[in-house]
Formats: sequence, C-alpha cells, structure tokens
Amino acid sequence: MPELPEIEAIKRVLEPQIQGFAIEQVTVSRPEVIAHPAADEFCRRINGQVFSGIQRRGKFLILCMESGDRIILHLRMTGCLLVMPADYPEEKHTHLVFHLSGGRELRFSDTRRFGRLWLLRLGEADTYSGMEKLGVEPFAPGFSGEYLAARLGKRKKAIKECLLDQSVIAGIGNIYSDEILFAARIHPARPGNTLTTEEWSRLASLIPERLAFFAEKNKTTPEEYLAAKGQDYRNTPFLQVYGHGGEPCPVCGETLCRIVIGGRSSVYCPACQKS
Repeated sequence: MPELPEIEAIKRVLEPQIQGFAIEQVTVSRPEVIAHPAADEFCRRINGQVFSGIQRRGKFLILCMESGDRIILHLRMTGCLLVMPADYPEEKHTHLVFHLSGGRELRFSDTRRFGRLWLLRLGEADTYSGMEKLGVEPFAPGFSGEYLAARLGKRKKAIKECLLDQSVIAGIGNIYSDEILFAARIHPARPGNTLTTEEWSRLASLIPERLAFFAEKNKTTPEEYLAAKGQDYRNTPFLQVYGHGGEPCPVCGETLCRIVIGGRSSVYCPACQKS
C-alpha cells in the first residue's frame, strides 16, 4: 500500500496536470469503487465541475473543485491514478475515467478493486471515508515528543505497531516505520511504555524528517510517472533496512534481522537497535 511519501509524490505530479481543467464527462465501469454517493449521482454532480487542486491527508488524496466540492480517494493496495491523452491505450482494470477539457483523461485503475472514492459537497460532513478519524499529520506544528508520549507512552504494544496507528499519526505504514525506527536506533518490538522522553523526542524529529526525505526521493516528472504507470516509486535505493533482512547493516555491518510484529514483517539491526 502506498504510504505518505508515495501519496505526496502522486499529489505533486498530478496536481499541475488537472488544475483548472473541467470534467466534461465521467465513465464508470465498476460502480462499486464509488462508495458515496451512488455512481449515477456521483457522475451527475461532478459533470461540468473544475479541478482547483489536490490535497493530501495521511494516505488519502483529496481532489478539490472550484465549487468547494471534493472527491476523497484512497488507493488502498493497488489503486492508481493517471493523467493520459484521450487516445492513450486504457490500462487493464481501469474502473473510472474523468474526461477533461483539453483532450486529456484522469483515469483510476485498481487490480484488486479495494480503492474507493467519496464525493462530498461543499460543507458536507465526511462521515463516510474514515478520514476524520486520522491522527495528527507528521508535519503539523503540534507534532512533538510530548504528543507522542501522551498518546503512546502508556501502551504495552510494540512501538512498531504504535507507529502504524493511523488514529495517532497519519500516513506511516510498514516500510517507513522500519526506516524511522532504524534511524532512531529503537528496536521495533519494544513496548511503547518503555520509551524514554529522549526517545520520544528523537522519534518526533525523525518521523517528519524521514517521510520528507523519501517524499523528495519519490519525485518524478509527468512523463516518467506515466511511462511507469504510476508504479515506479524511487525510494527503493535509499531504503536502509526495509526489505534487506539477512543483509549487512549499512551502519555497523551486523546482519539485519527480520521478525514479525503484529502480523507485519519488520527488519532491524540487532546491534544498532538493541532490545
């Protein structure tokens, strides 16, 4: 599943391509990907509207309209959003197409069909997508060691699981929890209630720093993004531990270990991240 850095990269590459363009028609081949309202109503409401920009909240994308209406989108495991010329061959598993002014199309495809879209009118409360349950953004002014300690400092769960709690911190997934904990030199299986004030402060500093670093590494051009069908995330050469179990630690040379925490694979260095 794309995490905050990937969603931020998608936002950055797609926003200039749709900003100011009108939706002339919507084609829906899989109505179930539209979670709210019904597909017919979704198409009726959105026809003729003009995109004003894209926002990100955690792992959600928010396609904003000049009217104040907004489409909330979660890509889930395999969702993909691409801007293409109208005559460009359609990808397999394309479920929804926004036909835009200027001869281009914004297409949503999803092999596993878990991704969902919600259309909300100006002023309509979001009681549908679950986005309102998200915790603080890692780049928000209120994000601090004190906040983390207050929300997670009494938990007996592994700190790896704590970082994945979207109701506390929005946007961190399996990949970047490993990378953050490695940078912080904290063992992923340590219970949250064993972390010190200094360690919470270290995490509060490294979480936004690591996420921003990987978002920057994922930057791409519209041409590169389209050629890769939106799937060429560029962070892989910069990942220090995730996916590198059994290899030498890039800091000390010790063999990286892979364990399972809360049903998720986790890689760490036993020397740099002592339990």
